[in-house]
Amino acid sequence: MVYYIHMVKKSFRYRIYPNNAQATLLDKHFGCTRLIYNWALGEKIKVYQESGESLSRYKLQDQLPEMKRTDRPWLAEVNAQSLQASLINLDRAFMNFFKHKSKFPRFKKKNHRQSFQVPQRGQIDFESGKLIIPKFLEGIRCKVSRRFEGETKTFTVSKTTTGKYFVSVLVETLDEIPNKPTPTEQGTIGIDVGIKDFCTLSTGEKIENPKHLREELARLKVLQRRVCKKKKGSKNRKKAVLKVARLHEKISNRRNDFLHKLTHRLTGDNQTDSLAIEDLNIAGMMKNHCLSQAVADVSWSEFFRQLEYKAEWRGKNLMKIGRFEPSSRTCDACGTVNRELKLSDREWTCACGTAHDRDELAARNIKRFALT
Repeated sequence: MVYYIHMVKKSFRYRIYPNNAQATLLDKHFGCTRLIYNWALGEKIKVYQESGESLSRYKLQDQLPEMKRTDRPWLAEVNAQSLQASLINLDRAFMNFFKHKSKFPRFKKKNHRQSFQVPQRGQIDFESGKLIIPKFLEGIRCKVSRRFEGETKTFTVSKTTTGKYFVSVLVETLDEIPNKPTPTEQGTIGIDVGIKDFCTLSTGEKIENPKHLREELARLKVLQRRVCKKKKGSKNRKKAVLKVARLHEKISNRRNDFLHKLTHRLTGDNQTDSLAIEDLNIAGMMKNHCLSQAVADVSWSEFFRQLEYKAEWRGKNLMKIGRFEPSSRTCDACGTVNRELKLSDREWTCACGTAHDRDELAARNIKRFALT
């Protein structure tokens, strides 16, 4: 197999354990960067409504020194580059909106996940196990689970709704990436995702859907009812909300663990040179109130995202077929399209006499359409 050296950006996430003083300063960073983001968003909306013009990031950035000197001197307590990074993130949010990749930017809330970025002068001291960033030069205790080699780009410090602190380090590494081979019939696997089974492979293998949310749904409802019975603003309500957040975090961690293990297995098989998937309208499916909860639980978007970058790292081809291809209705023996099938029909027999399992047929057809 032929390899080539390629610059690859990878993210490494570590949990950090700040002391009380460091936690207070981190919370100030979260609050100040959130304030600058919301202020800039409000200014851009106001200027556009009054004059129809777009307020640039640089004009907003020029106002930061004056804000520190006059009405908001406490902004000087946090890293200046982190404040500027908030304006860059807002600019990126507007770009994604105009490219129809996301919704219109929204104001950030204090009780949601908090984060700020450090674009320069950050490092992980592997020997002492500390995170060193501006304003925290003494270092924050860090659980170093794995090491990395390469040029560090951005440090993103975050705080979850359960009160845990993490840092994500974006690293640019020089990796050996194998050249992608030509897709072959024997080396290609078709993948059909579903709700009953998480996915079905063209080989006939079915991956069971773990249904992490459904398993915890009864407990989640109990905890949410307890929140509703607590007085707003009370300490008991905050404790109840924390229990709900911890359960959601547990569900999310289990789901991510399952997805990483599955995508690692699919992209790491030496006998596989290509993977074929279907381009689904997941956003449209989420609008169906009967399916939205189940679709959100399987997290197809995250599954496809992980498949995409892991296939790139391992030199595999990832092929997509159109979402309107009748993959589960087309007999792969004679080519007949059965347009009378209902969603509840999981098995059907073609006029040519061939019996089909709908999911297995879809996976085989996804593979066939991708190769033609």
